[in-house]
Amino acid sequence: MPLTPKGRGTRQRIIEGAAAHLRGEAGLEVTLDEVRASTRTSKSQIFHYFPGGKDELFLEVARFEAGRILREQQPHLDELDSWESWNAWRDAVIARYREQGPRCAMTSLSRQTNITPGAAEVSRLLLASWQERLRTGIEKMQASGFIGPQLDAQRASSAMLAALQGGIVILQATGLTDHLEAAVDASLDQLRAAAAAPIAEEPHSGVSN
Repeated sequence: MPLTPKGRGTRQRIIEGAAAHLRGEAGLEVTLDEVRASTRTSKSQIFHYFPGGKDELFLEVARFEAGRILREQQPHLDELDSWESWNAWRDAVIARYREQGPRCAMTSLSRQTNITPGAAEVSRLLLASWQERLRTGIEKMQASGFIGPQLDAQRASSAMLAALQGGIVILQATGLTDHLEAAVDASLDQLRAAAAAPIAEEPHSGVSN
């Protein structure tokens, strides 16, 4: 039976409440009782909306957080067709993780003792979607002549995503965005280094036809 608007609201409140816990100090181990208390819902309500219990709830939290990560990079992530748009995306990424700090719901989810394979698959799909958008942006720059065709867009986007994730991991350990900023800036420098070179004129032979 489809949920009523009120039911959808309650379900979403539970998901967002669990996500907030996973981003908080207790993120390494969150219980259903903590989620129930913070969202002002009963145990029966949680199991009504999530019959599979904690595993099902956390799968939905993973989907919510994955979407949130990509949404917070918009509209820049889906543009990336000029150096200005790449710089705007860079600033949006740094601002997002500076505001978030060291706590990450997706990382906390991966450390939960009973996490389902489904939540791990959501993380994989998130990374694949993120990389696809970066690759598409690089290809847009190549099509416009800003980046030369010699650059392998798939490989470059893979390296950029790996640099991003490395910076995020260090942020989680140190609470500092310095490494993340350096990683993103170095990746953009590599793209600029692959900027299309001007076409050289043929040397004049001095022989007329």
